[in-house]
Amino acid sequence: MGQGGNIGDTAQLIGCPVCDELHQLSRPDEGHRALCRCCGTVLITSRDRAGINILALSVAVMVLVIAATIFPFLSIDAAGIANRVSLWDVATSFRSGLLVLVSVATVLLIVLVPLMRTALLVYVIAPLEFDRPPLPRARGAFRTAQALRPWAMTEVFSIGCAVALVKVSDLAHLEFGPAFWMFSVLSLIVVVADRYLCSWSIWTALEEAEPT
Repeated sequence: MGQGGNIGDTAQLIGCPVCDELHQLSRPDEGHRALCRCCGTVLITSRDRAGINILALSVAVMVLVIAATIFPFLSIDAAGIANRVSLWDVATSFRSGLLVLVSVATVLLIVLVPLMRTALLVYVIAPLEFDRPPLPRARGAFRTAQALRPWAMTEVFSIGCAVALVKVSDLAHLEFGPAFWMFSVLSLIVVVADRYLCSWSIWTALEEAEPT
C-alpha cells in the first residue's frame, strides 16, 4: 500500500493502528491483504463472504460461551476425594476479601467481555449482511466491540489452563468435562473470527449502508 504524503483528500487515507503511519487507500484484490509499509500490520483484508462468516462465528462464540460456563469443565479425583467444577464455579470460587476482585476479573475477561463483544458484532454485521439499514448506534457498537477486543482473554485463559493441568495431572486423576472441549473449540473460533474481521471493511459498509 502506497504511503500518503501530499494527499489532500483525507477520505483516501488510512492510518496504521500500531505506528500511525498514513497510507494512500487502495483496496486489495480478493484474497489479498494491505499491509503497513513501516511495521507490517494488516490494514485491510479482502475475503469472500467474510461478513457472513464473521456473523456465523460470532453466533457460535455466544452459544459456546454460555454452554461452557454452565456444563462441567473438569473432574478431579485425588486421595479418594472427587470434585467436579464448572467455569462459573472457578470464576466465583473467591467470595471474600481482596480475592473477590480475582473472581470479578475472571468472570469479566473470560465470560462477560467475550459475550458482549460478539453480541455487538452480531448487532452491527447482521443488518449489513441481510441488506438492511444499520441498526441505531451501530457505529458506537462497533467502536465498543473493537475497544473490548484486548480484554476478551479467552486464548490467555486456555493457555493458563493448559499449563495448570500439566502440573496437576501428576497429583490427581483428571477427567475433562463437556465444557473443556467447548472452551477448546471456542478458543479456536475466536482466533479464526479475528482473522476474518476487517475493521476498514465494516466501517466502509456502514458508511455505504447509511441513508444520505
